[in-house]
Amino acid sequence: MGKYFKHPLGQAFLVLLVSYVLLDFGIQYIPPLIGAVFGFTFLSAPIPNSVLLQYLITVGVGILLWVSDNDARWAEFKAPMYRVMVDPGQKALRNSLMVLVPILVAFATFNSVRPSVSAPTTLRAIHPSAPGQFVFQGATLQLAGLESPLRSQGSMDEHYEEGKRVYYENCIGCHGDGLDGQGHYAHGFNPAPLSFQGDNTIAQLVEAVVFWRIAKGGPGLPNEGAPWNSAMPAWEDFLTEDEIWSVIIFLYEQTGNEPRTFEEEAGGGEAE
Repeated sequence: MGKYFKHPLGQAFLVLLVSYVLLDFGIQYIPPLIGAVFGFTFLSAPIPNSVLLQYLITVGVGILLWVSDNDARWAEFKAPMYRVMVDPGQKALRNSLMVLVPILVAFATFNSVRPSVSAPTTLRAIHPSAPGQFVFQGATLQLAGLESPLRSQGSMDEHYEEGKRVYYENCIGCHGDGLDGQGHYAHGFNPAPLSFQGDNTIAQLVEAVVFWRIAKGGPGLPNEGAPWNSAMPAWEDFLTEDEIWSVIIFLYEQTGNEPRTFEEEAGGGEAE
Protein backbone atom coordinates (compact mmCIF):
# COMPACT_ATOMS: atom_id res chain seq x y z
CA MET A 1 0.00 0.00 0.00
CA GLY A 2 2.83 2.37 0.86
CA LYS A 3 4.24 2.29 -2.66
CA TYR A 4 1.01 3.76 -4.05
CA PHE A 5 1.32 6.79 -1.82
CA LYS A 6 4.85 7.41 -3.07
CA HIS A 7 3.37 8.06 -6.50
CA PRO A 8 2.09 11.62 -7.23
CA LEU A 9 -1.37 10.30 -8.12
CA GLY A 10 -1.59 8.39 -4.85
CA GLN A 11 -0.31 11.39 -2.92
CA ALA A 12 -2.89 13.64 -4.60
CA PHE A 13 -5.67 11.21 -3.68
CA LEU A 14 -4.40 10.99 -0.09
CA VAL A 15 -4.27 14.79 0.30
CA LEU A 16 -7.81 15.11 -1.06
CA LEU A 17 -9.08 12.36 1.23
CA VAL A 18 -7.38 13.80 4.33
CA SER A 19 -8.70 17.26 3.46
CA TYR A 20 -12.25 15.91 3.23
CA VAL A 21 -12.00 14.06 6.55
CA LEU A 22 -10.43 17.07 8.28
CA LEU A 23 -12.99 19.57 6.95
CA ASP A 24 -16.09 17.42 7.36
CA PHE A 25 -15.28 15.61 10.60
CA GLY A 26 -12.10 16.89 12.20
CA ILE A 27 -12.37 20.66 12.12
CA GLN A 28 -14.91 20.70 14.96
CA TYR A 29 -12.26 19.23 17.27
CA ILE A 30 -9.56 21.81 16.51
CA PRO A 31 -11.01 24.75 18.55
CA PRO A 32 -11.49 22.58 21.69
CA LEU A 33 -7.89 21.40 21.40
CA ILE A 34 -6.68 24.99 21.09
CA GLY A 35 -8.93 25.97 23.99
CA ALA A 36 -7.49 23.20 26.15
CA VAL A 37 -4.00 24.60 25.57
CA PHE A 38 -4.91 28.22 26.28
CA GLY A 39 -7.53 27.58 28.95
CA PHE A 40 -10.78 28.65 27.29
CA THR A 41 -13.82 26.94 25.80
CA PHE A 42 -14.37 27.42 22.10
CA LEU A 43 -16.59 25.18 19.98
CA SER A 44 -16.95 25.05 16.21
CA ALA A 45 -20.16 25.19 14.20
CA PRO A 46 -20.59 22.49 11.51
CA ILE A 47 -19.48 23.38 7.98
CA PRO A 48 -22.35 23.40 5.44
CA ASN A 49 -22.00 20.92 2.55
CA SER A 50 -21.96 23.68 -0.08
CA VAL A 51 -19.02 25.35 1.70
CA LEU A 52 -17.29 21.98 2.12
CA LEU A 53 -17.53 21.50 -1.66
CA GLN A 54 -15.97 24.92 -2.30
CA TYR A 55 -13.08 24.12 0.06
CA LEU A 56 -12.48 20.74 -1.63
CA ILE A 57 -12.44 22.41 -5.05
CA THR A 58 -9.82 24.83 -3.70
CA VAL A 59 -7.78 21.88 -2.41
CA GLY A 60 -8.14 20.19 -5.79
CA VAL A 61 -6.81 23.26 -7.59
CA GLY A 62 -3.85 23.35 -5.19
CA ILE A 63 -3.14 19.68 -5.90
CA LEU A 64 -3.15 20.28 -9.66
CA LEU A 65 -0.77 23.21 -9.24
CA TRP A 66 1.58 21.02 -7.19
CA VAL A 67 1.65 18.03 -9.57
CA SER A 68 2.15 20.26 -12.60
CA ASP A 69 4.89 22.53 -11.26
CA ASN A 70 7.62 20.39 -12.85
CA ASP A 71 7.63 18.20 -15.94
CA ALA A 72 8.87 15.00 -14.29
CA ARG A 73 6.17 14.94 -11.59
CA TRP A 74 3.48 15.87 -14.09
CA ALA A 75 4.52 13.05 -16.43
CA GLU A 76 4.55 10.57 -13.51
CA PHE A 77 1.14 11.82 -12.34
CA LYS A 78 -0.43 11.33 -15.79
CA ALA A 79 1.19 7.96 -16.53
CA PRO A 80 -1.42 5.68 -14.83
CA MET A 81 -4.32 7.54 -16.44
CA TYR A 82 -2.57 7.40 -19.81
CA ARG A 83 -2.08 3.65 -19.49
CA VAL A 84 -5.76 3.14 -18.70
CA MET A 85 -6.73 5.12 -21.78
CA VAL A 86 -4.36 3.56 -24.37
CA ASP A 87 -2.81 0.32 -23.01
CA PRO A 88 -4.34 -2.73 -24.78
CA GLY A 89 -4.05 -4.69 -21.55
CA GLN A 90 -6.36 -2.21 -19.78
CA LYS A 91 -9.19 -2.61 -22.29
CA ALA A 92 -11.62 -4.19 -19.78
CA LEU A 93 -11.07 -1.41 -17.23
CA ARG A 94 -11.30 1.23 -19.96
CA ASN A 95 -14.60 -0.14 -21.24
CA SER A 96 -15.98 -0.32 -17.71
CA LEU A 97 -15.10 3.31 -17.07
CA MET A 98 -16.68 4.34 -20.37
CA VAL A 99 -19.94 2.82 -19.15
CA LEU A 100 -19.83 3.77 -15.45
CA VAL A 101 -18.73 7.40 -15.80
CA PRO A 102 -21.59 8.41 -18.16
CA ILE A 103 -24.06 6.57 -15.90
CA LEU A 104 -22.84 8.47 -12.84
CA VAL A 105 -22.95 11.79 -14.70
CA ALA A 106 -26.44 11.02 -15.99
CA PHE A 107 -27.62 10.07 -12.50
CA ALA A 108 -26.23 13.28 -10.97
CA THR A 109 -27.76 15.36 -13.76
CA PHE A 110 -31.13 13.67 -13.37
CA ASN A 111 -31.16 14.33 -9.63
CA SER A 112 -30.43 18.01 -10.20
CA VAL A 113 -33.11 18.61 -12.87
CA ARG A 114 -35.87 16.10 -12.11
CA PRO A 115 -39.32 17.60 -11.55
CA SER A 116 -40.23 18.41 -7.98
CA VAL A 117 -43.62 18.31 -6.30
CA SER A 118 -42.59 21.22 -4.10
CA ALA A 119 -44.62 24.41 -4.18
CA PRO A 120 -43.51 27.07 -6.72
CA THR A 121 -40.91 29.47 -5.38
CA THR A 122 -43.33 32.39 -5.70
CA LEU A 123 -45.47 30.84 -2.97
CA ARG A 124 -42.61 30.35 -0.55
CA ALA A 125 -43.30 31.92 2.85
CA ILE A 126 -40.66 34.25 4.25
CA HIS A 127 -41.75 33.36 7.77
CA PRO A 128 -43.20 29.83 7.57
CA SER A 129 -45.96 29.23 10.06
CA ALA A 130 -44.72 27.57 13.23
CA PRO A 131 -46.45 24.40 14.44
CA GLY A 132 -48.70 24.47 17.49
CA GLN A 133 -46.23 22.22 19.27
CA PHE A 134 -42.82 20.75 18.58
CA VAL A 135 -40.38 18.35 20.20
CA PHE A 136 -37.23 19.89 21.63
CA GLN A 137 -34.52 17.48 22.84
CA GLY A 138 -37.15 14.88 23.67
CA ALA A 139 -39.63 17.22 25.37
CA THR A 140 -42.85 18.42 23.70
CA LEU A 141 -43.24 22.19 23.88
CA GLN A 142 -46.44 24.14 23.22
CA LEU A 143 -45.63 27.18 21.12
CA ALA A 144 -48.54 29.28 22.41
CA GLY A 145 -47.42 30.97 25.59
CA LEU A 146 -43.82 29.71 25.34
CA GLU A 147 -41.64 32.48 26.74
CA SER A 148 -37.97 32.91 27.50
CA PRO A 149 -37.27 31.89 31.09
CA LEU A 150 -34.11 34.02 31.03
CA ARG A 151 -36.05 37.29 30.85
CA SER A 152 -37.41 36.69 34.35
CA GLN A 153 -34.33 35.27 36.03
CA GLY A 154 -30.67 36.14 36.40
CA SER A 155 -28.87 39.12 34.92
CA MET A 156 -29.81 40.35 31.45
CA ASP A 157 -26.25 41.56 30.97
CA GLU A 158 -24.97 38.06 31.67
CA HIS A 159 -27.55 36.51 29.34
CA TYR A 160 -26.53 39.00 26.64
CA GLU A 161 -22.84 38.14 27.03
CA GLU A 162 -23.63 34.41 26.94
CA GLY A 163 -25.73 34.93 23.81
CA LYS A 164 -22.90 36.93 22.27
CA ARG A 165 -20.52 34.03 22.92
CA VAL A 166 -22.94 31.54 21.37
CA TYR A 167 -23.47 33.73 18.31
CA TYR A 168 -19.79 34.34 17.62
CA GLU A 169 -18.93 30.69 18.09
CA ASN A 170 -21.72 29.29 15.93
CA CYS A 171 -23.67 31.83 13.86
CA ILE A 172 -21.25 34.46 12.58
CA GLY A 173 -20.08 32.37 9.63
CA CYS A 174 -23.50 32.60 7.98
CA HIS A 175 -25.31 35.56 9.55
CA GLY A 176 -22.27 37.82 9.72
CA ASP A 177 -20.50 40.05 12.20
CA GLY A 178 -23.10 42.76 11.59
CA LEU A 179 -26.03 40.32 11.95
CA ASP A 180 -26.92 41.28 8.39
CA GLY A 181 -26.75 37.85 6.73
CA GLN A 182 -23.37 38.61 5.15
CA GLY A 183 -21.13 36.04 6.83
CA HIS A 184 -18.21 34.54 4.91
CA TYR A 185 -20.29 31.41 4.15
CA ALA A 186 -23.32 33.44 3.05
CA HIS A 187 -22.68 33.55 -0.68
CA GLY A 188 -22.66 29.75 -0.85
CA PHE A 189 -26.37 29.54 0.01
CA ASN A 190 -29.65 29.93 -1.82
CA PRO A 191 -31.58 31.37 -0.06
CA ALA A 192 -29.02 33.55 1.69
CA PRO A 193 -28.83 33.50 5.50
CA LEU A 194 -31.36 35.75 7.21
CA SER A 195 -30.50 39.30 8.18
CA PHE A 196 -31.66 40.19 11.69
CA GLN A 197 -31.40 43.91 11.00
CA GLY A 198 -34.42 46.05 10.16
CA ASP A 199 -38.01 45.55 11.17
CA ASN A 200 -39.12 42.80 8.78
CA THR A 201 -37.51 39.68 10.26
CA ILE A 202 -37.20 38.89 13.97
CA ALA A 203 -38.99 42.11 14.90
CA GLN A 204 -42.12 40.52 13.37
CA LEU A 205 -41.88 37.39 15.51
CA VAL A 206 -42.47 36.31 19.07
CA GLU A 207 -39.41 34.83 20.75
CA ALA A 208 -41.03 31.38 20.83
CA VAL A 209 -41.05 31.27 17.01
CA VAL A 210 -37.39 32.33 16.88
CA PHE A 211 -36.60 29.58 19.42
CA TRP A 212 -38.39 27.02 17.22
CA ARG A 213 -36.56 28.15 14.08
CA ILE A 214 -33.14 28.01 15.74
CA ALA A 215 -33.82 24.70 17.46
CA LYS A 216 -35.24 22.84 14.46
CA GLY A 217 -33.27 24.60 11.68
CA GLY A 218 -33.87 23.84 8.01
CA PRO A 219 -34.85 20.20 8.66
CA GLY A 220 -37.77 21.41 10.79
CA LEU A 221 -39.34 23.70 8.18
CA PRO A 222 -42.90 22.91 7.03
CA ASN A 223 -43.69 22.30 3.35
CA GLU A 224 -44.42 25.97 2.71
CA GLY A 225 -40.74 26.70 3.36
CA ALA A 226 -39.81 24.61 0.30
CA PRO A 227 -38.40 24.27 -2.27
CA TRP A 228 -35.54 26.50 -1.06
CA ASN A 229 -35.25 25.01 2.38
CA SER A 230 -32.91 26.75 4.79
CA ALA A 231 -29.44 25.25 5.15
CA MET A 232 -29.38 26.10 8.86
CA PRO A 233 -28.67 23.02 11.01
CA ALA A 234 -30.95 21.92 13.82
CA TRP A 235 -29.17 23.70 16.65
CA GLU A 236 -30.92 21.63 19.32
CA ASP A 237 -28.30 19.01 18.42
CA PHE A 238 -25.49 21.39 19.42
CA LEU A 239 -26.83 23.93 21.92
CA THR A 240 -28.65 23.75 25.24
CA GLU A 241 -32.05 25.34 25.80
CA ASP A 242 -30.52 28.21 27.79
CA GLU A 243 -27.91 28.84 25.09
CA ILE A 244 -30.64 29.22 22.47
CA TRP A 245 -32.67 31.59 24.68
CA SER A 246 -29.54 33.60 25.43
CA VAL A 247 -28.59 34.01 21.77
CA ILE A 248 -32.16 35.18 21.09
CA ILE A 249 -31.69 37.89 23.72
CA PHE A 250 -28.43 38.87 22.02
CA LEU A 251 -30.11 39.07 18.59
CA TYR A 252 -32.84 41.42 19.77
CA GLU A 253 -30.58 43.59 21.91
CA GLN A 254 -27.84 43.86 19.30
CA THR A 255 -30.21 44.85 16.50
CA GLY A 256 -32.31 47.20 18.61
CA ASN A 257 -35.48 45.20 18.02
CA GLU A 258 -38.17 44.21 20.48
CA PRO A 259 -39.80 40.79 20.21
CA ARG A 260 -43.53 40.75 19.59
CA THR A 261 -45.77 39.46 22.35
CA PHE A 262 -48.51 36.87 22.09
CA GLU A 263 -51.00 39.64 22.83
CA GLU A 264 -49.82 41.53 19.75
CA GLU A 265 -50.06 38.34 17.71
CA ALA A 266 -53.62 37.74 18.86
CA GLY A 267 -54.64 41.34 18.30
CA GLY A 268 -52.90 42.06 15.00
CA GLY A 269 -52.97 38.71 13.27
CA GLU A 270 -50.05 36.79 11.92
CA ALA A 271 -47.11 38.87 10.70
CA GLU A 272 -46.49 38.92 6.98
